[in-house]
Amino acid sequence: MSHQHSIDEHRLEAAYAVCRTIARREAKNFYYAFVALPIPRRNAICAIYAFMRKADDLADDEGLSRPERRRCLEEWLADWRGVCQGSDTSDPVFLAVRDATERFGIPLSLLDELIAGVTMDLTPSVAGAPDTYETFDDLYRYCYLVASVVGLVCIHIFGYTDPKAEKLAEETGVAFQLTNILRDVAEDAARNRIYLPLKDLAAHGVDLNSLLDRPPGKPPTAEERALIVEIAARAETFYRSAELLLPLIDPESRPAMWVLVRIYHALLKRIERANYDVFSRRASVSMVEKAWILAIGITRMGWARVFA
Repeated sequence: MSHQHSIDEHRLEAAYAVCRTIARREAKNFYYAFVALPIPRRNAICAIYAFMRKADDLADDEGLSRPERRRCLEEWLADWRGVCQGSDTSDPVFLAVRDATERFGIPLSLLDELIAGVTMDLTPSVAGAPDTYETFDDLYRYCYLVASVVGLVCIHIFGYTDPKAEKLAEETGVAFQLTNILRDVAEDAARNRIYLPLKDLAAHGVDLNSLLDRPPGKPPTAEERALIVEIAARAETFYRSAELLLPLIDPESRPAMWVLVRIYHALLKRIERANYDVFSRRASVSMVEKAWILAIGITRMGWARVFA
């Protein structure tokens, strides 16, 4: 091995180590699934996560105006494109992601779509007007860009050969994002964002301002509950796609996929068990439950290797 090659390998391993640290610290639900992956795939998925995290952090920086945040994201994206075209970089996340995209054949267009999703939250709005989505189709497009794209990147890392996996990964991403949206209704409203489609609010007789100006912890009205039930039912139908996706990915990646789906689905079940009250308390899956799901996933990983 040449001296230069060993330096590059060392830089790359150090870059992946940075990404693993970011994922361990930030990826509350995802990290449990990452642990159930073989190391090369785990490294790649931690790199993609660190890339997403950086984009999210730039988009969510409340200390900057929306135009400033857009500019920061555009500069960051320009740097990333330079790296894709062969520029050297000292950014460990860019180094790791470039290696992961090459190693697992991840289309760079997917990462562009991911950034497009993040910038959707930064579209200039009328001063003081809340961020909203008119129809479920509009919301689906948002979910596609911020979550389905992640699913499509993941299946490249997980490994698949049947093209049917792509649509199923897209719908699994929508299931996860709808779960996040339901969990965060109160938090998003406090930030002047309502992701529940306005058409659905109107159909259930829910006033937009009742969500935006509600006293903290006030339980849902019958109309609000019916609205949340409907969105949760849509999420449930998309979770069926996750079940169909599982057998289509490489056997050694299935335990990680299973862990991820179980944790997210458990979150939706928690909302359902709380009688759809997403206002009084933020739904979460306990560390114990996540650890238990992971333990089953790791056991499945052992069996996958025995029978591979």
